[in-house]
Amino acid sequence: MIDWSLYPNFSEREFTCHCGCGRADMDPNFLAWLQGLRNAFKRPIVISSGFRCPDHNARVSKTGRDGPHTTGKAADIGVAGEPAFYLLSLAITRGAQGVGPKQHGPWDGRFIHIDMLADGDHPRPRLWTY
Repeated sequence: MIDWSLYPNFSEREFTCHCGCGRADMDPNFLAWLQGLRNAFKRPIVISSGFRCPDHNARVSKTGRDGPHTTGKAADIGVAGEPAFYLLSLAITRGAQGVGPKQHGPWDGRFIHIDMLADGDHPRPRLWTY
């Protein structure tokens, strides 16, 4: 059970899978890291996608049933323009292992994926774009 009070700038609702299953199985170490990133950023961080159950992830991502979001160690942050540049640099400086910016198209659809995966199947650090 996650003690959400340890992450004052975030709520369980933000990280709950969008399919309706109700799961928000986030990794507490990732949440603590994300709270530290938020503290350094000094402005709100909007989570557009947090935890995804395997079924939902298979429907919305090329990573199938076991993508980064299914581990609880990943989040997509809705951000664009100059704040996106600043957040990206902070995330990398603070040790983000996976970073995937999407900074084209309508501003309300722009985001940065950030994860803290470090395993043999995915050499890290890693950078890609959408």
